[in-house]
Amino acid sequence: MGAEQREGEQQMTPPPFLGLSIDLTMPSQGTKRKRDHRSSDSSIESLLTTDMEIMEHAKKIMKSVTDNLNQAFLMHREIISKINQMNKVSRKKATMGIFGKTGDGKSSLLNAVLEKRDLLPSDSYGACTAIITQVEANLTNSNYIAEIELFSKEEWEKELKDLFRVLSDESDDVDEDLIETAVEKITALYGADAKKKTLEELKKDDKFAEIETILSTTKKTISNTDVFEFTDDVASYIQHSESSPGDWYWPLVKSVTIKIPDRHELLEHVVLVDIPGTGDCNKIRDDLWKSKLRECSFVWIVSAINRAIKDKEPWGILKYCTEELGPGGKCKRINFICTKTDEINPQGYIRSARLRRGPLTRDKSSPEQKKECILHRNEHAKVDVKERLENSDIKKILNTDNDFQVFTVSSNAFFDQELNLEHSETEIPKLQDDLRILNKNIRRELTRDYVNEAKGVLSLIQSVQLDTEKKTAETKASIHIELKKNLLKGRKKLNKRFVNIHNVLEQCLSKGVEKSVQSCVTTTMDTILRNKDGRRFHRILQSMCKNGGCYLPKNRDEKLYLDLNKELAKNLHECLHDDFNKIFPKNGKTGKSLQEEIDKFSIIQSASAHPRSSLQRHIQRYIRTEENKLKASLNKEIVEIKKEIYSSIQNKIEKEMASYYEKAAAATGIGSMKKRQEMLITSVDMIKHDMFNNAKKEVLKKFNNLKLYINDALKSELKKSMELSLLQPSKITIRDVSRETEQLERLSGQLERLSEQ
Repeated sequence: MGAEQREGEQQMTPPPFLGLSIDLTMPSQGTKRKRDHRSSDSSIESLLTTDMEIMEHAKKIMKSVTDNLNQAFLMHREIISKINQMNKVSRKKATMGIFGKTGDGKSSLLNAVLEKRDLLPSDSYGACTAIITQVEANLTNSNYIAEIELFSKEEWEKELKDLFRVLSDESDDVDEDLIETAVEKITALYGADAKKKTLEELKKDDKFAEIETILSTTKKTISNTDVFEFTDDVASYIQHSESSPGDWYWPLVKSVTIKIPDRHELLEHVVLVDIPGTGDCNKIRDDLWKSKLRECSFVWIVSAINRAIKDKEPWGILKYCTEELGPGGKCKRINFICTKTDEINPQGYIRSARLRRGPLTRDKSSPEQKKECILHRNEHAKVDVKERLENSDIKKILNTDNDFQVFTVSSNAFFDQELNLEHSETEIPKLQDDLRILNKNIRRELTRDYVNEAKGVLSLIQSVQLDTEKKTAETKASIHIELKKNLLKGRKKLNKRFVNIHNVLEQCLSKGVEKSVQSCVTTTMDTILRNKDGRRFHRILQSMCKNGGCYLPKNRDEKLYLDLNKELAKNLHECLHDDFNKIFPKNGKTGKSLQEEIDKFSIIQSASAHPRSSLQRHIQRYIRTEENKLKASLNKEIVEIKKEIYSSIQNKIEKEMASYYEKAAAATGIGSMKKRQEMLITSVDMIKHDMFNNAKKEVLKKFNNLKLYINDALKSELKKSMELSLLQPSKITIRDVSRETEQLERLSGQLERLSEQ
């Protein structure tokens, strides 16, 4: 997927080493190293109780080895480089996506979870915008940092022209949402009078020149040690206020990444993404919204408790994006979070819940009664929401066996103890534990990978040392020949599996093409001819054409969604769904998954699994370590590439339809609505065979590219490892590293015990 670090990745920099005593002195040539500190090392290791301590100790061990190699083994720089690279491993952070309607308390929820009450502005200070906001840990210093990604000057010029085109459109078909959005953006940036000006008049304004200067760079960074000052500095880029137009820069912003100190235990390996619930007519923001969905491994759906069941918006968001979270994404778990639980009228709740008798009806208006009503409503909300989740199609589409969890939280009560709820009853600590456990599991996995790779490198060093056996070079050559044969044999076996998967995909897609060709005209008519909202539907259809076939309502009401591309792709996706989820499951265990085939692959075959000598044993340990590392990396890449494979169907349909959407959007005058509908129906009918077959070819092409990528990676990376294992002994003897190997084995045991605990 490229050598550069992806967005959200982090580099594992070695932490300060513990004060452990490890002998770095070189023994004289021909003598064995003394092991007089083994008992003290063992006692030190027995005190290690966290993943971080184990990682630090393992790094200390490898540093001692590197120091020795630097002094006595300079001819084998490859090994030194390999150890140094172990400290530079990068890994993409896990993404927690947070969805919710404006006003349902997402910002307050995040502030409470992070215990930073004033970090993110709540809706009470101004309307939320369509900006995607990410929050992660600042791992380098104690500053609060905001990295703001801006539109380019060219992108904003195009956007501004579109906004003024909307404002100048006097036809009956113009969408009121588009007008509202255009006014919001223009007045937020240029002031209240800007909406009355033409674009040419606006260009003469001093404010226009100021905006041009801001857009001279596509990134802006804000940094401050004080959270209150930081929040004030960032506010204009992520929120909007109608009461004070001008000097609000959010229309220029694509996304904002906020990095906070002192929350390593929650966010060291996790990024929280606040995904806006409001739509935006800008296609760049819309595409970014979808791409962020595909990154989410976990999701929190947020809704105020008093409308968690009946409100259509959170359920509409969830229903609309199931493809991006499920087969087209990598979401493993969804939690539903009911917010604002402290906002309750006890007497009103008792009446509405028809609780005429019982403990809740006693002690009217007392704090105890309010608390009991809150807890009573919480329990019933959990049951109702979970039942709706379990009975929906979401679980099937996400292809997960995990149960949905429902939380009932009060962000206000978490900060304010006078609101009657105990700390634990706010359920904010439960969400913090959720993040803490996720973060700890990732850290443990990284530690385990490091320790295992370190053991492999030490086995390589042992195999390179001066050996007492005769014909060492010939022995290594013999082992190398055997490994090369096994590599060829393993790749051929894997290729057969790829052929089988290719055939399955082709059969599913062919069936999908046939169904799509037969039904696409009817699908198009059902989508664009139905009268969703009277005259407003005419405007919605025009917006859909201008936006490449997709209309997302500003309030995310599922009844107003209009995505012709998704509807046209539906049959292909449905025919592909079951087998695709078996080939690319989230848990990797279906008996047919590609990840399982990768895991089975090994060039250390059963016939050679029992080494004939210590030399062969060390080489096999090293090769197996390199294999496991490579296979883990490939399995992560497969997850990323499978998203591209699945989404390529809809992407291809969108491209095939692009010119027809443009022509339909350009239709004007009397009867323009009917013209658009006829143009789209005729176009779909005209290109249906080529369009759906091209979508099928695109999927198979991307799968074939995945096959080539995996084959090339296995061939090139394992060949490098085999060549490194052929290194000949140096004339300079280095100290024996068996003691370090034993230390790492003990660290592995401690990691396993921590996992069990």
